[in-house]
Amino acid sequence: MTRLLPLLALLIALPVHADALRIGSKRFTESYILGEVLRRTVEGKIPVEHRPGLGNTGIVFAALKAGSIDLYPEYTGTIAREILKVNGNPGIGDLNAALAPQGLGVAVRLGFNNTYALAMREDRAEALRIRTLSDLARHPGLKLGLSQEFIGRGDGWPGLKSAYRLPYATPSGLDHGLAYEAIAAGKIDVMDIYSTDAKIERYKLRVLEDDRKYFPSYEAALLYRLEVPMRFPEAWRALEKLEGRIDARKMIRMNAAAELEGKSFAEAAALIDVEGGPQRAARRDFFSALFGPDFLRLTGEHLLLVFVSLAASIVLGVPLGVAAAKLPKTEQAILGTVGVIQTIPSLALFAFLIALTGTIGTWPALIALLLYALLPIVRNTCTGLTGIVRGMRQAAMALGLKPRDRLWLVEVPLALPSILAGVKTSAVINVGTATIAAFIGAGGYGERIASGLALNDNVTLLAGAIPAAALALLIQGAFELGERQFGWMARAQGRS
Repeated sequence: MTRLLPLLALLIALPVHADALRIGSKRFTESYILGEVLRRTVEGKIPVEHRPGLGNTGIVFAALKAGSIDLYPEYTGTIAREILKVNGNPGIGDLNAALAPQGLGVAVRLGFNNTYALAMREDRAEALRIRTLSDLARHPGLKLGLSQEFIGRGDGWPGLKSAYRLPYATPSGLDHGLAYEAIAAGKIDVMDIYSTDAKIERYKLRVLEDDRKYFPSYEAALLYRLEVPMRFPEAWRALEKLEGRIDARKMIRMNAAAELEGKSFAEAAALIDVEGGPQRAARRDFFSALFGPDFLRLTGEHLLLVFVSLAASIVLGVPLGVAAAKLPKTEQAILGTVGVIQTIPSLALFAFLIALTGTIGTWPALIALLLYALLPIVRNTCTGLTGIVRGMRQAAMALGLKPRDRLWLVEVPLALPSILAGVKTSAVINVGTATIAAFIGAGGYGERIASGLALNDNVTLLAGAIPAAALALLIQGAFELGERQFGWMARAQGRS
């Protein structure tokens, strides 16, 4: 393992394409597809990378400002309300004037307006005679299922509730893809939607009229770093040809191809050049999805995240555990600090690390996983050392060993079973936590889980979740085998 670490570190440090155009996208179907549209538009002209599913607006915008991506598809209303925190409905010129000090701009309006809206099942809305957002105020008993981003956005639930004086408490967040299944099953009454969602017609939803014109225009456009046209002039000219090419009908069609017809995001994006309705594609079976062409790549990325972060956490965690055991005054501070780190929500920590490191992908993910892995290692190291019986310590002292030699030659070997148990716990935890790293472009099995959630596709979701679970079981089994082998060797040495 120690011989592999320098090689793994080198692989992390090497960029895939130092001069590549890096395109980002958010974690919902339309953004995935638009990212693929942008990628295929410039592919063959320059090296290009698409980093899909980078979480919500805050994460992908932080990646843009940090220079980890060069551009991504965004909506004018989101730029105005969520990024620039301005009210009203500013035009492109106003947005560019406000973005220029940050080295950013908005251009290439793609041709459709994907506004936020609230929707209900048609039969439920008709029974309650609800047609507008104002009508909701007359029915305080309705159950809302809103996406996490809509709840937290300035142009989302807080402002909407105030503008319409809606008598509802803020609900718990519900993934956008899952909300459709929940409203179809009658578990919720109202959900937030995008006006180009493909499932509106399928689930027979009534889009409630925004009668007070609360929501601004959400024209799809490119949010980009201002140096992009100069760095990639040929690619930028190709992207400019997308101006006005995607109307609402075509966007709904592409969304439907991914969400309803089993096409991949890349296949859905290719429909931009196809006239007429898309052809239905057969959904993949589970095993073809599990062992798809990306399986080896995702496995390698996941193993890299888990084992490099685990090795670093051992290097840092064992000395911290020793310090906590040998310096009683520091014990509470050390254990308290690593305990608090464990309670920080993973996406919040990822967002903070993106801003801190100025990049997305592997580095912030490794740092986060390192921090999350510390608690079991530090705690078990401290517990193992403090649990050594007094007689063993006195025997080591009687041999005339110096304190440092007593620690590393006697006490740490005696505490090793406890330390290894902590390392095993950290390794298993890291396998699961590493799936979330896909939301900041670090890859791994989480890519499939994020795509499955966006599409509400259980096959794709399980194709990511099951390998992650299997990897956790394999790692746990390997550690337990090692512990038994270690115990057998210790007993054999004792008999000799």
